[in-house]
Amino acid sequence: MVRKMGVYAVLAYCIYGLFFYWYLFHFANPKLPFEYQGTKADPSTFLNGRELVLSGEYSKIKNLLFFLSTPLEWLIYFLILLFGLSKAFKRWAENSAKYKLFQRAIYLFWLLLFASIATFPLNYLSYSISKMYHISTQSFPSWMKDELIDFWLNFGTWLIIVPVLYWLMKKSQKRWWLYGWLLSVPCTIFLMFIQPVVIDPLYNDFYPLNNKHLESEILSLANKAHIPAKHVFEVNMAEKTNAMNAYVTGIGSNARIVLWDTTLNRLNDKQILFIMAHEMGHYVEKHIYFGLAGYLLLSLIILYLTYRLMNWAVSRWGKELKIPDVRDIRSLPLFFILLSMLMFAASPLTNLASRYEETRADRYAIEMTKDPEAAISSFQELTRSGLSEINPPLLVKLFRYTHPSMLDRIAMLEEYEVKYRNK
Repeated sequence: MVRKMGVYAVLAYCIYGLFFYWYLFHFANPKLPFEYQGTKADPSTFLNGRELVLSGEYSKIKNLLFFLSTPLEWLIYFLILLFGLSKAFKRWAENSAKYKLFQRAIYLFWLLLFASIATFPLNYLSYSISKMYHISTQSFPSWMKDELIDFWLNFGTWLIIVPVLYWLMKKSQKRWWLYGWLLSVPCTIFLMFIQPVVIDPLYNDFYPLNNKHLESEILSLANKAHIPAKHVFEVNMAEKTNAMNAYVTGIGSNARIVLWDTTLNRLNDKQILFIMAHEMGHYVEKHIYFGLAGYLLLSLIILYLTYRLMNWAVSRWGKELKIPDVRDIRSLPLFFILLSMLMFAASPLTNLASRYEETRADRYAIEMTKDPEAAISSFQELTRSGLSEINPPLLVKLFRYTHPSMLDRIAMLEEYEVKYRNK
C-alpha cells in the first residue's frame, strides 16, 4: 500500500507537470487581442525582434518552473512521511539530545535540510535560466549565500513556531489552531516592523538615495501627498539582476520607500517620479495595513482548515504515513503540505486583491504626476528589463500575478492619455 501510494503521488506530479507544459507551450495563445495591436501596449512597438522571441521563451520557462516548484515540495514532504524519514528524523533527534526543545530543533533541522537538498536542483535550474537570459547578473557564490540566508531564516522562524504549535496541540487538541493564530498576530506585526531594518539588509545594502536633486523632487511629491517621508532608500541590486523594481516595505516608523539602483540607472527622472508616486499611492491608501489585515484573516481560515484536514488525514491514513497522532512531531511534514496547499489554492484570491491595490496605486500616480508619456515608457522599460509577458495566460495571471499585466496597465494609461489630451 505504501509503495502504491508513493507511485501514485509521483505519477500525479508528472501528469500535473505535463499538463502545465502543454498549457504553457502549446495551448495558451500568446497573440495580442486585435484591439491592442499597434497600441503602446503592443510589445512589437517597443521591443525588437530578438527581445520579443526571448521574452516569449523566458516567460514560458519561468512560468513552468513556478508551477512545478511548490507541488514538488508537497511531493517531497509526502514521500518523507510515506517512507518513514520523518520517523527516522525523530529517532535521530531523540538519540542526540536529552531535552525536548533540542530534540525539536534537531528534527526540524534534518527535515528542512532534506527538503532543501531535494528542491535544490529545481532552484538552481531557475537561477541558471535567469543567468542564461541575462536577467540575473548574480554570481553563483552570491546566489548560494542568499540561499543559505533563506534556509537559516526559515529554520529560525520555524524553530520558534513549531515548539509552541505542538505544545498548544498537547494542551488543547481542538483549539490549538485558534490559540496559535492569536499568538501569530503580534509576531506578524513585529516581523513586518523589523523587516526593513533587520531582515532585508541581510541580502542587500540599503542607503539614502545618492541623487539629492531627485530625492528632493520625490520628497516634494511626498509632501503633496502628506507623507512624512525624510528619505528615499536605494538598494544595490545591479550586482544581482538587470530587472527593475521599487516597493514599499515595513509598517509604522520603519516604513520605507525603496528604489533598486537598476531602476535609477535605466529610467529618467520623470519615469522615476511616476514609479515613486505609485509607491506613495500604496502609503496614502493604506494598502500595507489592509494587506496585513487580509493576511491575518486568511491565516485564521487556513489554520482552521489545516486543523480539520490534519485530523481527517491522520485518522484515515495515519498508519501508512507513520503518524500515530496529530500531536506527534512526525506530523509536521503533513502540516507543511496542507498549509502550502491551502495557501496555493488561496493565491488567486490574494493575487486578485493585490492587483486591485496595484491598479489603485497606478491611478493615484497618474493623477498626481499627470505625465502619461513617462508612465507608459516606464512600464515599457520594465517589460524590456525583465523580459516580462505583456498578456500572460489566464492560469499564470491567476496564480502568479500580484500586479496587473502590462497590457492592462499600459491600456489604462493610454485611456488616461486620451482623456488628458482632450481636456
